[in-house]
Amino acid sequence: MALHESALEELGLAPQWVRRGSATGSAMLQDEQHGVTAQGPVTGDGVTHAHASSDAVRAEASPAAAAGAQPAAPAAPPEDDFTWFDDLPAQPSSRVPARAAEESAPHEVSDAAAPPVAALDWDALVARVAGCERCRLCEKRTQTVFGVGDRNADWMLIGEAPGENEDRQGEPFVGQAGKLLDNMLSSLSLARGTNVYIANVLKCRPPGNRNPEPDEVARCEPYLQRQVALVKPKLIVALGRFAAQSLLKTEASISSLRGRVHAYEGVPVIVTYHPAYLLRSLHDKAKAWQDLCLARDTWRNAAASAADGAGPASSSANPATDAATAAATEAAAGAADSATA
Repeated sequence: MALHESALEELGLAPQWVRRGSATGSAMLQDEQHGVTAQGPVTGDGVTHAHASSDAVRAEASPAAAAGAQPAAPAAPPEDDFTWFDDLPAQPSSRVPARAAEESAPHEVSDAAAPPVAALDWDALVARVAGCERCRLCEKRTQTVFGVGDRNADWMLIGEAPGENEDRQGEPFVGQAGKLLDNMLSSLSLARGTNVYIANVLKCRPPGNRNPEPDEVARCEPYLQRQVALVKPKLIVALGRFAAQSLLKTEASISSLRGRVHAYEGVPVIVTYHPAYLLRSLHDKAKAWQDLCLARDTWRNAAASAADGAGPASSSANPATDAATAAATEAAAGAADSATA
């Protein structure tokens, strides 16, 4: 080995021979180039020869190494070729929240061309309720329970929601609770379908007969409001705590709401116990009879006021109604046992 080659080898400047086309050789040559730059300029004939040899090796190895290290670039697609768009990665992250919100949100009626509920007649209202999907209750129901009775009645009885029997038969207050309600009406010389209309706050059965949720009540309330507007009753009897609280927009207990005349959509409201509750609590039947007597007297006062052209007044501002309430309570005390046995 010549003296100048030995000196170059000790300095790390000896030429490195690699197989043509090898990417490794290119990397080694790049390291060599950085090494030479870091070492600084070196004088002498041997160094000039080494630079010349290294330049020759790089000139031959660089094109092949670059060809091996980089894949061939794809040909540009023609301007009218949009197949590249199909190869773009999907973006599920922006769709997952929308899908989750869609599943948890209530069913909404999106038919903007449909007339408002307040403008519907009886037939249109029945059809709208039958096809309603405004809340989750539509998923579990057998059928909707619209209402039953005289559509021109003076008395309107409102319960909370259909039960299992009502969901199956499509009529409110059937079964044992319905029989008790019929007996209560009979004690007032009334009957289902004769000057009486019966409906519920909700038109679909809550699963497991659970209490309705506030959003379910809100979406169903326009139907009840329209029923009241079409019937034009002179009196409403709220059957049970939930019906009373929903109609009167209060959280007060049923015991505190009884014995007074309230109002819903301008119609007098009397609060009493639900027939299903009375089947379990026989001792409260006497109280229910008192409520029915108050309802009867309120109805008579409302009918008289309508005949005179004056609207019905609340008991809190009407001494005559308060006196009627006291008289009804006294009369109920003697008749309670025989009427509710």
